[in-house]
Amino acid sequence: MARILVSGAVANKPRSGGEAWVRLSWLRGLRRLGHEVCFVEQIESADPVKLETFQTAMGALAGECPVALLCGGDSVEGLTLEEVTEWARGADLLVNISGHLEIEAIKEGPRRRAYIDVDPGFTQIWAEEGAGARLEGHDTYFTVGENIGTPECSIPTAGREWQPLPPPVTLEDWPLTPPPAKGRFTTVATWRSPLGTLAHGDDVFEGKHHQWRRLIHLPRQAAPEFEIALQIHDDDEADRIALTATGWHLVDPVAVAGDPLAFRSYIQASAAEFSVAHPVYVDTTSGWISDRTVRYLASGRPALVQDTGIGGRYPTGEGLLTFRTLDEAVAGAEAIAASYEGHARAARALAEEHFDSDLVLARFLEAAL
Repeated sequence: MARILVSGAVANKPRSGGEAWVRLSWLRGLRRLGHEVCFVEQIESADPVKLETFQTAMGALAGECPVALLCGGDSVEGLTLEEVTEWARGADLLVNISGHLEIEAIKEGPRRRAYIDVDPGFTQIWAEEGAGARLEGHDTYFTVGENIGTPECSIPTAGREWQPLPPPVTLEDWPLTPPPAKGRFTTVATWRSPLGTLAHGDDVFEGKHHQWRRLIHLPRQAAPEFEIALQIHDDDEADRIALTATGWHLVDPVAVAGDPLAFRSYIQASAAEFSVAHPVYVDTTSGWISDRTVRYLASGRPALVQDTGIGGRYPTGEGLLTFRTLDEAVAGAEAIAASYEGHARAARALAEEHFDSDLVLARFLEAAL
C-alpha cells in the first residue's frame, strides 16, 4: 500500500460537478486499490461559494479521506497546513493535477512527484512561453493528450517526456443504467473557454465557441434532440438566440450539474453525448478524450464527439463515434439512434476495457513510483 497525496482544483472550479469528478476520481480510484490518500487544495480567497463547492464535493465523494482546503497558511476546511505538511512527509507520491499545489513545504514532502496534465496544448505551450504552467519540481509527467510526443501530434513537449494517461473512471460510481424513454443527446459546456485562445508559432487556436457555431444547424438535420447545459455570458446573447432558433435546448449547468451527484444524474438522464472540442485538441491531433465523455460511456451512453485523433488509441464507430464535419455529425447521430442498444452496450464495454480506474491507475502507479 502506498501513501498518496492528491492535489487539484475543486473549490477553484465553483459549482461544477464535472470538474469535481475529474479530481476526486483520483482519490476514489486510488482508495479502491487499497492506498492511503489525502486530498489538498489551495485557494487565493476563501469566498462562500468556493467553500460550499468544496464541502459539497468532499461530502459526496471523499468519504473518510483526510482533506484540506488552504488559503495561504490558513486552514479553511479540514486539516491545517501543519497537519498536511506532516502527512506529506510520509507520502510516497504527490499526484499534482495541473500542477495545482505550489506550497513548497507540502510539495517537497512526498518521495516522488507526478504532474498530471488535463489541459493538453495549453500546458505545453504556456510552459514554452514561460507563462506559468508550473511544471518544475516533478519527477514524471502524464497527459490526457495521449498523442503528445508522437509524430502525428504537433503540440510541443516543452522538454518533457509525456506519458499517455486516459481519464480514469471509477466504474462502481458510474454503473450501467437503463436509458430514459425520450432522452436527448447532451453535454455540459462553457460557451467561451476560460482558457481562451492560444497561439504557437504561426498557429492560432480560436475559442471553442467557434466549433459550436459551425455545427449550429445540427438539430435541423438530425432526428435526435440536442441539449447543452451551457454556461454562456449575457454578452453572447446573439449566440444564445441563434442556438435556440436552430433547435438546441439550453439549460443552466449550475442547476442541472452544479455538484457531483447532480452531474451524474444529468448524464444518466441523457440518451447520449454530443460535444465539440477546443481547436487546440482537434487541430494538433492531440489524442485528447474528455473525462466527461468516459463517464457517459461508463453509464452506457454512446458518445459522438469531435475527432481529436483518438482513433489510433481507441476503437471508434461503435459506442464512441467521432466527426469532423457537420455531415459526419449528422450521420453519427443517425447511426446511434438507429442502433441505440448496440451502441449503448459498446459504450460500457469501452469504459470497462480502456478507462476503468483500477486498470488506468495501476498502470499509472507503476510508472510514477
